Amino acid sequence: MCEDDHSGDHGVGRRALFVTGAAAALTLGTVSFPSEAADAAQAAETRTVRGTLPTGSPDFVYLPVEVPSGVREIKVAYTYERPTVPAGTVGNALDIGIFDQHGTELGGRGFRGWSGGARTEFFIRADDATPGYLPGPVREGTWHIALGPYTVAPQGLAYEVTVTLTYGEPGETVKPVYPPSRAKGRGRAWYRGDCHLHSWYSDGRRTPAEIAALARAAGLDFINSSDHNTHSAHAHWADQAGPHPDGELLILLGEEVTTRNGHVVALGTDPGTFVDWRYRARDNRFGKYARRIRQAGGLVVPAHPHATCVGCNWKFGFGEADAVEVWNGAYGPDDEVSLADWDSMLVASVREGRGSRDWIPAMGNSDAHRDPDPVGTPQTVVLADELSREAIQEGIRAGRSYVAESKAVSLSFSATGPKGEHAGIGGRLKVDGDDPVTVRLEVSGAPRCTVRFVTDQGVLHTGAVLPVAGSGTVEWRTTAQYAAYVRAEVRHEAAAGPLPGALAAFTNPIFLGR
Repeated sequence: MCEDDHSGDHGVGRRALFVTGAAAALTLGTVSFPSEAADAAQAAETRTVRGTLPTGSPDFVYLPVEVPSGVREIKVAYTYERPTVPAGTVGNALDIGIFDQHGTELGGRGFRGWSGGARTEFFIRADDATPGYLPGPVREGTWHIALGPYTVAPQGLAYEVTVTLTYGEPGETVKPVYPPSRAKGRGRAWYRGDCHLHSWYSDGRRTPAEIAALARAAGLDFINSSDHNTHSAHAHWADQAGPHPDGELLILLGEEVTTRNGHVVALGTDPGTFVDWRYRARDNRFGKYARRIRQAGGLVVPAHPHATCVGCNWKFGFGEADAVEVWNGAYGPDDEVSLADWDSMLVASVREGRGSRDWIPAMGNSDAHRDPDPVGTPQTVVLADELSREAIQEGIRAGRSYVAESKAVSLSFSATGPKGEHAGIGGRLKVDGDDPVTVRLEVSGAPRCTVRFVTDQGVLHTGAVLPVAGSGTVEWRTTAQYAAYVRAEVRHEAAAGPLPGALAAFTNPIFLGR
């Protein structure tokens, strides 16, 4: 059972377990503050709550706090025990966030911030808030501190939460300013971007200014703000966009929606969009929030689908995906599995007759959090009509993109038919099944790498090792009857054994046939 006690409490209610469908949340007893404190001009009041959560606790535990009128600031601090556990057993990890007087309804208006396990305390007032939280008036009503027992040790999770209300006149609420949705580009061109980045507004350690500087150094034209379960960073990017000696940077706004059954990047949503994360695959709610992302002008991109961290592996299926993050950070075994899984989805789309009409493009992002995580490794290179939110999203959605490990790597990939018919990445070469097709990849910046052409039948052509200079051209002739699609991989030399080397770059496919 969950036990809780309140030190110096006033009017503590009973805890209750609320269950809706397959989702469950535990609500603890209410923490109350005297309404006369504001009238007495008392500077601050503090309450402390202690309790223990057992293994098997609900994903979210809510601590209601009755906030009287006249409060200028709410501050919350928490600690929890981390006992030693046997090898192979998870220890304690407790996340935290808060909802205001509008309540905790899924997708509702009450969200005021989330820091997960990145911070031990936070504050909110009208004119300022801890990174991860939204500034604004602290209005009268029932607020809810949200505790997320991410993992619980066999001994249970003993916690302590301290709430401090400071009374007085509220500061001035600042109207948020957001970055523009268009930047000065090069017309129709290939633009480089990194759409999965974390700042100090969630569990990252870099400021928006530091991220923007690293993005420009990495040769990027656009980035996407994707902090875990909060949009609080949206209002802090505007001064990093616009004219700059190293070129304008298009800054898209989004969120990494971090559920217990996988993470999804909301890519390029409207400023100030909150996307809820409090559900699992069995709750059958993901479709609703995927639609929320699209209604807000964003793309739905499952992130690192085969990552091995707790809660990171993707369990929601790909029916709602606009693209999938196949390559996340430094290339590793989980990325190799993601790449193979994505290729199987391409084969399925061909087998089911959907082909280029209905397939899920792939992309790659750094997921950089802090030093020494490199921004722009990897990066998605998108063919777009201009450097704008809509044009970049359209290029990603259409699959007119490739993924490269750095700005040094550039690709040009095409397929040509017998009468000069031509198609590029993400397109379809409309030829008869037995018409000869020439597939051509031009690559630069990939010394001692090998080019492979992958089709629905597997790897059907491997070129010679590229020279130390890193540039070369590889051609292969085939037919649509033999290969329903072709995509290119550029790989480093394998360290040992029969396994392929790590990726230096790969393309989305070109489909062949009518």
